[in-house]
Amino acid sequence: MDWLDALQALRARRSPAVVVTLAVVRGHAPRNGGAKMVVSPDGVFGTVGGGNLEETAIERAREMLVSGSAEPELLTLTLSDKAVTEYGVQCCGGEVTMLLEPIRVVPTVAVFGIGHVGLELARILARHELDLHLIDSRPAMLEAERVGEPGRSGVFADAVARVHLTHAPVPESALVTLPEGSHVLVMTHDHVEDLAVVDMALRTPGIGSIGLIGSASKWARFRTKLAELGQTDDDLTRVTTPIGIPEVAGKQPAAIAVSVAARMLQLIDEQARQET
Repeated sequence: MDWLDALQALRARRSPAVVVTLAVVRGHAPRNGGAKMVVSPDGVFGTVGGGNLEETAIERAREMLVSGSAEPELLTLTLSDKAVTEYGVQCCGGEVTMLLEPIRVVPTVAVFGIGHVGLELARILARHELDLHLIDSRPAMLEAERVGEPGRSGVFADAVARVHLTHAPVPESALVTLPEGSHVLVMTHDHVEDLAVVDMALRTPGIGSIGLIGSASKWARFRTKLAELGQTDDDLTRVTTPIGIPEVAGKQPAAIAVSVAARMLQLIDEQARQET
């Protein structure tokens, strides 16, 4: 499989990878500059020359995958019989510098409820590379006059994220369309809707995290109702409420959105370190 086809296939199945490129070649080397290889947690596609240089690059790429590294690195190796190697001698006589670029899984965040807080939160999250699903049972919340057309106009005109707008009269029905590992944030206008989304999120395989906006008293009522619906204590530990980081206080929609967005970015980094 061509390295580019392999990379596209890995992204489609939401697997992280590292692209290894022969960036600089001095003297003789097994491959010319520009040669590429893709390293995934369980596969290698393409080649940068075989032998010690390739095995060393694969080993370092896998270390980057385990650590969840997002920063590219340069790796320089001398192809000499006097060089210390772990995977055999290559005495081509040259020196190569390889660029190792991590390609992380594009995270998915689904916001249920695009009211005042939801819209402010979406504005922040849209500035990051992710799939952003905005779901509301009220069509007015997603009308072009309010949110514009993502990538073209309105509040998401310059979005970095891929923004998906979904009007769902039964919001919890949208959960089955989300990819594995999705982060779910529940902040609808109706506590009945909130309860239904949380309950279904707990029953949907592969959900990455579940966050619920609200007070301690709201969660106490929800715990009782969720238990009546068959959710166990272990199930309920998967729900985080309140959501956000405590260092950002304030009840203004923008302040709440900053707090929640900060915690979501932390969760995304934690998830990246686990996807190996």
